[in-house]
Amino acid sequence: MPSPTAQRPPFALDERCKGRLLARLEQAAKRSRAGAAGTLASLTVELGGAVDPSAVVFASRGESEPWFCFEQPDRGGRALGTLGEALDLPAAGERRFSDLASRWRELTGRAVGEQADGSHAAGAVAVGGFSFAPDGGGSPHWRGFGPARLLVPEVSLARADGRTTMTLAAFVQPDDDPTQLLERLAARAEALRQEPLPLLDPAPAGRFEVISAMPPEHYEQAVARATELIRAGRMEKIVLSREVQVHAPRPYDPAAVFGVLRAEFPSCFVVCAGRGQDALIAASPELLLRREGQRVSTVALAASMRRSADPAVDAHLGEQLLRDPSYREEHAIVAGRIERTLRPYAVWVAAAPEPGLARIANIQHLATPIRAQLAEPIDALELAGIMHPTPAVGGEPLAAAAPLIPALEGLDRGWYLGPLGWTDAAGDGEFCVTLRCALLSGAVARCYAGGGIVRESVPEKELAETEVKLQALLPLLSG
Repeated sequence: MPSPTAQRPPFALDERCKGRLLARLEQAAKRSRAGAAGTLASLTVELGGAVDPSAVVFASRGESEPWFCFEQPDRGGRALGTLGEALDLPAAGERRFSDLASRWRELTGRAVGEQADGSHAAGAVAVGGFSFAPDGGGSPHWRGFGPARLLVPEVSLARADGRTTMTLAAFVQPDDDPTQLLERLAARAEALRQEPLPLLDPAPAGRFEVISAMPPEHYEQAVARATELIRAGRMEKIVLSREVQVHAPRPYDPAAVFGVLRAEFPSCFVVCAGRGQDALIAASPELLLRREGQRVSTVALAASMRRSADPAVDAHLGEQLLRDPSYREEHAIVAGRIERTLRPYAVWVAAAPEPGLARIANIQHLATPIRAQLAEPIDALELAGIMHPTPAVGGEPLAAAAPLIPALEGLDRGWYLGPLGWTDAAGDGEFCVTLRCALLSGAVARCYAGGGIVRESVPEKELAETEVKLQALLPLLSG
């Protein structure tokens, strides 16, 4: 329950807003009765004061309802937070991206609400993600996530460029009473609270146990086998991952973990997708795509090196990353594939001539920004399906690498390395790649990390690289 000292920004609807929302709910009910199908109705209002969407979500969420937070603090403080569900859109299989894109277009085509105005996630949105594999997420610990799941939230709060909006939404069925729906949404807005995110206990009592789901030697053996296949000409690259579990003495608080990640990784996408008692939380440096009208932005992010507190050593490590032939090969495979993937859909595709360094708290990567101008409208969900998985998380060629990944890894990736993000009624949206992540289930945290394997990869070095990547979350989760 929210604390008695919680601050309450002006979330409650005034009479004018209630009247506008009721009119839209009534219009949606008429459309539903005429077409024998549900209709989405929404109202977006401006919020005054300093609103932290994620803080509102964590302070106001119910025990069993889904929630979603998506931030990139260094990008103008942009943030999206959502609560509840007006509609659940699951999908599975090879066509899960296109199926959800089609259903979302149909839903927004007959919706009653504001037209998308180019603001970050303002208006009705769908939020969620996709598993890495077409039918991934079948393991019990991925319950509630599945191969693909988008939610149209009941409440969403979006912040960008000094402006914060709140959108209330309902999926109106033919026999729904608009007045009752209004009362429910107004009560939900009235109950919203904002309070500071809780602090992570700096000295927790009890015993933490850190266990590799598979022995570290298994990962080294998988890398060795992959390099044999690459040298035999089966493929150019394959990404292999491992899972490390942390068993804590008490259940994790996703809000406290989210708060630390937001403070320590402000250049990353700091995200949390909650399903009841489970929460997928990440600080991901990798943008899969951002669609703004006909413009598409992405980044090739591949090849990694640790960082150092000594500036001279840190600079040397970065220079080593930039010049090492193996790292350059790994990165070039990813950048080249992304460009070739976008080119058939674009008027032009432009990439930086040379990779630069993307530095975050504990690791640095080779990064090449890539932009494109679409030749025809393609919405964010379809673009995600076209681009996923890049060689940064799958392999090259994918057809050769894909069946080998689960055989060599021995794990269900679930939503790890899948797209996670949002889209709006105009088809704009933003999806990151879900890496540097952990799946929190009560007192168990499953952390994931991997690396790109090429011809010259050394098993011991690849294992060490996963250990560096795991340090983004393991120190927070293991006491």
